[in-house]
Amino acid sequence: MNKESLVQQAFDLAAERYAAIGVDVNQAMDKLQKISLSLHCWQADDVTGFENPDGSLSGGIQVTGNYPGKARNMEEVRADILKATSFIPGSHRLSLHEIYGDFGGKKVDRDEVEPIHFQSWMEWAKEHNLKLDFNSTSFSHPKSGNLTLANPDPAIRNFWIEHTKRCRAVSEAMGAYQNDPCIMNLWIHDGSKEVPASRIKYRQILKEALDEIFSTPYENMKDCIEAKLFGIGLESYTVGSYDFYLGYGAKNNKIVTLDTGHFHLTESIADKISSMLLFTPEIMLHVSRPIRWDSDHVVILGDDLLDLSREIIRCDALDRVHVGLDYFDATINRIGAYVIGSRATQKAFMQALLEPSAQLAEYEEKDQLFQRLALQEELKSMPWQAVWDYFCYKNNVPVGEDYIAEIQKYENEVTFKRG
Repeated sequence: MNKESLVQQAFDLAAERYAAIGVDVNQAMDKLQKISLSLHCWQADDVTGFENPDGSLSGGIQVTGNYPGKARNMEEVRADILKATSFIPGSHRLSLHEIYGDFGGKKVDRDEVEPIHFQSWMEWAKEHNLKLDFNSTSFSHPKSGNLTLANPDPAIRNFWIEHTKRCRAVSEAMGAYQNDPCIMNLWIHDGSKEVPASRIKYRQILKEALDEIFSTPYENMKDCIEAKLFGIGLESYTVGSYDFYLGYGAKNNKIVTLDTGHFHLTESIADKISSMLLFTPEIMLHVSRPIRWDSDHVVILGDDLLDLSREIIRCDALDRVHVGLDYFDATINRIGAYVIGSRATQKAFMQALLEPSAQLAEYEEKDQLFQRLALQEELKSMPWQAVWDYFCYKNNVPVGEDYIAEIQKYENEVTFKRG
């Protein structure tokens, strides 16, 4: 029996098994098909970008590893992203940082960036059925230092305010071009190695800077603001803390970004979803895997990711929660890293969508807590893998481990020849 027949047979049996507990596997696959991951362009080239390809990272950003085959220019980044998406079922998005603009070899400072510098990206994305998201870039610049939007020096602060305003304009152009809102993420590294004389001073400056940046309304983009626990070399104080951005987002109707690597390791990100949905319009996720704080390891199918996915589904919030990936591992094949993390995230949502929510809710309403816990435990050994394999098969992407050999082939024929 060939693999195609085995996949079909296993799926048919799994569908019967799930039907017995009130779950329609086809409905679950239809919902998963509509979940578009926002893939992060910076996994392809270790957050280098095209502004200054020979520059070093600074401002709380660090990539470990030097695996051969790194993308060296825009053409190679695009080629690697397309290769990665060929192994990921469904239609997805691409999240660009401002430093990945098509600058045509010219020096364009960050307070000079315009939509024209991303026109070729818009055209390329449309050609390949991708939608674009965007990020302002505050790191790796002579004016980054320890403080950008929260800098007391008006010359430095105004430079970054102008940069962020222009990034919003780029996002608006992207959203209008693709007829779908572009989500622009604002993350800054601002902080201090030691506790400052006044914490509120810098947060007041940041608040006023954000007020000015967001004063221009747009129709084709959505703003989101991302907190961080601390930055490298800025360990004692982060201006844009989680509490700061949660308060700002709730008050000003902004999307708050939850990066799963930007919290204490024992903190549950899943538990935040239901609370935030009551007070903020939407949520943006940056899915990462922290080993020691924000180490940005490749996402794998673990309990934290499963809990997060289940919570989104249980809140019926797929239309309000946007899922992006954010890690950069240069110790392994970079395309492989894309694929592992993306498929792991989709597997987590697959399991969440196969949960018999009505039955679990009924047990809970009747105070049948033993039954609720027992069913939750039995779900862990249900044949969700057979449904996932069939989902891949229906999307014409490799089933199971088949993508490993294909990535190795691309590595030998393309990336290893880059020098």
